[in-house]
Amino acid sequence: MKIGNSPEGSGSSTKVESRPAARKPEASGSNDIVRTSTTSAPAPSTQVAISSTAQLAASAAGSDDGSFDAAKVDRIAQAISEGKFTVNARAIADKLVANAQELLDARANKH
Repeated sequence: MKIGNSPEGSGSSTKVESRPAARKPEASGSNDIVRTSTTSAPAPSTQVAISSTAQLAASAAGSDDGSFDAAKVDRIAQAISEGKFTVNARAIADKLVANAQELLDARANKH
């Protein structure tokens, strides 16, 4: 049995539901004001300046410094697809702790 068909198998008739049309507000008098909304960008609430260090980092990130190793990515993808890839949780945890410590040290030296 197909969904939407009646048990009698009439086949071709389908039920269509209609929604009532949206009503427009009616004016109650000659003093009514009709307001329309305009879509404009909000005024900026703050100014953003990019430091020279950030600009240098952004330009360096765009350059091809050889840090992306496509062959390594292919090897990892192959190992994953073959079910041979293992995750070294200890190495990941050590890196997370080291990165957190670097951030805390940088923050402490900033103040």
